[in-house]
Amino acid sequence: QVQLVESGGGLVQPGGSLRLSCAASGLVFSSSAMAWYRQAPGKQREWVASITSASITSYPDSVQGRFTISRDNAKKTVYLQMNSLKPEDTAVYYCKAIYQGFPYWGQGTQFTVSS
Repeated sequence: QVQLVESGGGLVQPGGSLRLSCAASGLVFSSSAMAWYRQAPGKQREWVASITSASITSYPDSVQGRFTISRDNAKKTVYLQMNSLKPEDTAVYYCKAIYQGFPYWGQGTQFTVSS
């Protein structure tokens, strides 16, 4: 079955950087579109970044220029590099795969921006 395992969460100071990873298994990774979402306490889950199988990326305005999504098909892993972090970036971050038309989610990794 498809499994997505996120890692890299933790605590970082405002203005700092962090990289999240999502290791995938049970799918043809190179053919899958991947994305990152986040959910802050009391808020709805929101889209953070996407990358297609052709490595075309897209971002919402809230993270454009600060976050970078990338993929390593050989390692079946997608990354989210986050720079210039703000307290409002604090959330649980989820990895999502679209494979054969179906969405699959990871369990999430907590990430806090605080001084």
